[in-house]
Amino acid sequence: MRTWLAIAAVAAWGSLAPGATVAQEAKGAAREFSGMASHYGKGYSGKTASGVRYDPAKFTAAHRTLPFGTKVLVVDKATKRSVTVTVNDRGPFIKGRVIDLSYAAAQALKMESRGLIKVTAAIQ
Repeated sequence: MRTWLAIAAVAAWGSLAPGATVAQEAKGAAREFSGMASHYGKGYSGKTASGVRYDPAKFTAAHRTLPFGTKVLVVDKATKRSVTVTVNDRGPFIKGRVIDLSYAAAQALKMESRGLIKVTAAIQ
């Protein structure tokens, strides 16, 4: 009986380990990607998927599969402005969008009035 409990506990812990699925997905991820970027609205607040409270003044981003803490260089294709952000949330979940930027990152790229921009991004 104890053996089965130990095996069940190890199996459950392994499947619930934070980031286990994300790390596996990210292993095959390209070091560079491109597509449409969106940004969080100025008034957004709340916890991110990583458990950290969203801070509009920090250079952070949401990505569907990159591990939390990953640094990404994001370049606006039209203006060539760039910003480095840290992934701390999941999303965007709208087809065609590859990254969702914090309000501060959007301001640095001067995109807050445009809403969406075409970007290239590289994992740092």
